Amino acid sequence: MSAPREPRHAPVLVAEVLQLLDPHAGQTWVDCTIGAAGHSRLIAERLSGSGSLIGLDQDPTMLELARARLADVTGTKITLVHANFDQLVDVLENQGIREVDGVLADLGFASDQVDKAARGLSFRDDGPLDMRLDPTGGATAADMVNTMSEAGLADVFYEFGEERHSRRVARKIVERRATKPFATTSELAAVVRSCVPRSGSIDPATRVFQALRIAVNDELGALDRLLAALPRIVKQGGRVGIISFHSLEDRRVKQAFRDSPTWEPITKKPVEASDEELARNPRSRSAKLRVATRT
Repeated sequence: MSAPREPRHAPVLVAEVLQLLDPHAGQTWVDCTIGAAGHSRLIAERLSGSGSLIGLDQDPTMLELARARLADVTGTKITLVHANFDQLVDVLENQGIREVDGVLADLGFASDQVDKAARGLSFRDDGPLDMRLDPTGGATAADMVNTMSEAGLADVFYEFGEERHSRRVARKIVERRATKPFATTSELAAVVRSCVPRSGSIDPATRVFQALRIAVNDELGALDRLLAALPRIVKQGGRVGIISFHSLEDRRVKQAFRDSPTWEPITKKPVEASDEELARNPRSRSAKLRVATRT
């Protein structure tokens, strides 16, 4: 049997996460998006001594990477569950857990996912127009662009991608699919580029792909449900850290921590990657960490 491959993904803001969340021995923590366990391994090591770590991920392939990466961690009970983070309350109930000491949620997706063309998360390499973070079920991006109304597509591109040319893109998509349905990422990217002018170094297809990924995975709805559930499951004095990667996510986290008497923000402004980390891991450039304490 071959050894498990080493994950390609480099976790972001690791030192900042450990410092601000301050997990320690005997506590119970949840990593809502365990991915390749880059954060979780370090948290689990700090919990050693009757501590517990529950890791969730909606992508079973990432759970396999996490399981391999955590295999030699001792002294901490580790439980991995195939679930989206908006199912956290049910997951904890199934484990017989009412409250936890802390929660981490990294809302980005892993390099191991985006770099695999077969997942259809990027237009850099041609692949099937999928975009599901949980590949075991649900509608794909191809289903969406080939069946949604022109007005519905325009709303998705504008709301989730903040694409100013959303109506033009939606019209072009509907015209193109009438003769040939979309099947690949390169087909969609080509149509978007044909009607959205380039602005600087950002590819014109970027915002449309972001919007479709968010819609396919109901990412903002899941985040809203997680934020609503957290006050019920985090102990008084417990901490929550959420790493977001675009303004639509960060705005929700900021408002949840700022506007509710349940939370006392530890980070008045989001923590961002240092120059050293940016040089080492350019994908950290959009990461924003907010941390709050349950009051």
